Amino acid sequence: MIDPTLLKGVLKALVLPPTGPLLIAIAGLLILDRWWRAGRVLTWTGLVLLLALSTPAIAFALLSLLNRWPALDVDSARGAQAIVILGGGVRRHAAEYGGDTLGHLTLERVRYGAYVARATRLPVMVTGGAVFGGEPEAKLMKTTLEHEFGVPVRWAEMASRNTHENAVRSAQMLAEAHVGRIVLVAHSFDMPRAKAEFAALGIDAIPAPTGIPSYVIDSPLDVLPNMSALQGSYFALYEILANVARWASRWVTGRASNEQHASFHDLLSTGASREKDVLVGFVEEFS
Repeated sequence: MIDPTLLKGVLKALVLPPTGPLLIAIAGLLILDRWWRAGRVLTWTGLVLLLALSTPAIAFALLSLLNRWPALDVDSARGAQAIVILGGGVRRHAAEYGGDTLGHLTLERVRYGAYVARATRLPVMVTGGAVFGGEPEAKLMKTTLEHEFGVPVRWAEMASRNTHENAVRSAQMLAEAHVGRIVLVAHSFDMPRAKAEFAALGIDAIPAPTGIPSYVIDSPLDVLPNMSALQGSYFALYEILANVARWASRWVTGRASNEQHASFHDLLSTGASREKDVLVGFVEEFS
């Protein structure tokens, strides 16, 4: 059986920039001889789309669509019971560290989580498993927080593979500790979905976003296309698609649970339930 997480990774690589726009352009080149007009349109669409997504102004606009909260007000955060830091990726086989280490997104979250922990003195939870093997993300986060930032970690959830599982497994551990209100540390583009996942489980999350988008022009170079802007567009587009997938998942499960017609139950009993489970499981992977 195909691993849904692996399938999601392949789809991300094919749809999101830079591969997605390049595939559009390549498709245009392949049909250029036979359908000149359509081929030309596709080729230019792919190239212009890639150029636009590499532009700082476009990246800022896309990221701003997901940025719903300002920087954390530390005073309001003191009413929480714990800090939860979401993992954001691992850098595998880092030669200079002799093994796996934190990816740059996770490191940014860990650094800001340490700052919030010192300011609030709240206990810390880290969450994230091993998506494609190697060390669990939360284990690396715990080691970094304690050994490099001097911040103790009380809970480490090491089994989750996506944001949805981050919330589900963390909520289970928090419930055992009678924690219902947290400070949630994630990137600003990831925060809408992450907060919604915890809210669905009855956890009140105070957003503590890091990487809040800003667009300050210090030199002419700041308006030219660059890899940093393309990466920002990638993250924003991924989160937009992930939010759509999360909505679709809730719609599928909600519609199925509310449907009472006998013929529907007949279909489920004859094997359609397996198809529904596959669909739900797949869209949940984008959460």
